[in-house]
Amino acid sequence: MNNPLLSLFPVTAQVKDDRLFIAGQDIVGLVRRFGTPLYIFDEATLHSQCSAFRDEFASLYPRSRVLYAAKAFLGQGLARMIADERLGMDVVSGGELSLAHKAGFPPERIHFHGNNKGREELELALTLGVGRVVVDNFHELSLLEEIASRRIALQNILLRISPGVDPHTHSHTSTGVTDSKFGFLMDRAAEAVGLAMDSPHLHLVGLHFHLGSPIYDVEPYQEAIARVLAFATEMERKFNFELREFSPGGGFAVSYTVDRPAPPPSYYAQGIVSALRRGMGEGKSEEPWLIVEPGRSIVARAGVALYRVGTRKEIPGIRTYVSVDGGMGDNIRPALYDSAYQALVANKASQEHRETVTISGKFCESGDVLIRDIPLPPLSPGDIIAIPVSGAYSIPMSSNYNANPRPAVVLLTGQGPKLWRRREHYQDMAALEES
Repeated sequence: MNNPLLSLFPVTAQVKDDRLFIAGQDIVGLVRRFGTPLYIFDEATLHSQCSAFRDEFASLYPRSRVLYAAKAFLGQGLARMIADERLGMDVVSGGELSLAHKAGFPPERIHFHGNNKGREELELALTLGVGRVVVDNFHELSLLEEIASRRIALQNILLRISPGVDPHTHSHTSTGVTDSKFGFLMDRAAEAVGLAMDSPHLHLVGLHFHLGSPIYDVEPYQEAIARVLAFATEMERKFNFELREFSPGGGFAVSYTVDRPAPPPSYYAQGIVSALRRGMGEGKSEEPWLIVEPGRSIVARAGVALYRVGTRKEIPGIRTYVSVDGGMGDNIRPALYDSAYQALVANKASQEHRETVTISGKFCESGDVLIRDIPLPPLSPGDIIAIPVSGAYSIPMSSNYNANPRPAVVLLTGQGPKLWRRREHYQDMAALEES
């Protein structure tokens, strides 16, 4: 059976004997071993996505670096894999930085982002020796100079610019528009460049922007690149600023449903590199390093969420609800962003889709719906629902709402499953409380 839905699943996914297999492993057998809800990641898909971004950009622009945007999902096992793939990492909190450090990730390959980094977070970053701090505002610029003044070495920084470009995505994930909490507005950015270059203990090496996510078209990147490079040229004339590093961020789209395919990494590489070279023009003795920050597009397709079917409620002429044992506590994206997903029934993977149901969660909210009105085979209690493209922004945005434990996370390798994170227990949630 050639099921088009398999294009959304990890590259190793296949259907055999009416069952879903990933990395050669029977999904039904996995949930018997690890329980549900369960998040699985396919090692082969993770490696292929890392290689695709690294190789596509390097083939067009040798002075390029790929940083994994850790906010999409981070664990120590993944951090070690990213390091082995020769990628850098973009972190946005002291917690992400600490996880990367505990995993042994090279600190010089870490860029520290965020619009409100605290003193303790910045002190930790400088103590661990992060490669770059991406400065977001005037307060941080002053605070970082103060902290760096107590150290011997200069701290390399980039300034985050808000270029005022609409990426045409969800308003909650648009970050490069003028009305955004992130970055220096263009009309104040020159002041920031002047202050940074006058700072005795900070070394301004480049500029950064991030437009939002997920972005399906390359045109917003090209427009923003032109604006920021024109600004860099102006800063060269005004302050003798040399643009050594340039980052257009990430936000690259992925295919969540078969009817809206996302472009491949090569599309973004070609569009971004061509815009960079147009904007740089002639006469540059050395091209700046190009830094891109894919996160979702590295891990999303590699991850699959698995749930067990429970109750069923039929409302004649309106809707049939089928509830599963997870929901907005482990994937809040549908409730927060109206995100669309599709699904397979792992133990009925080749059966005809003969009913339309709404897959709802177990949390005490009417908005706890994972997928609305999806055609599936007839469902019974105990069936296993597999929702693909769940590797990004599900686990990191999860919660203990209704005092539900967070699910386990398992890596599927050619040698078998590897537990990346155990399932939480009820006692875990009580451990931080004073008795």
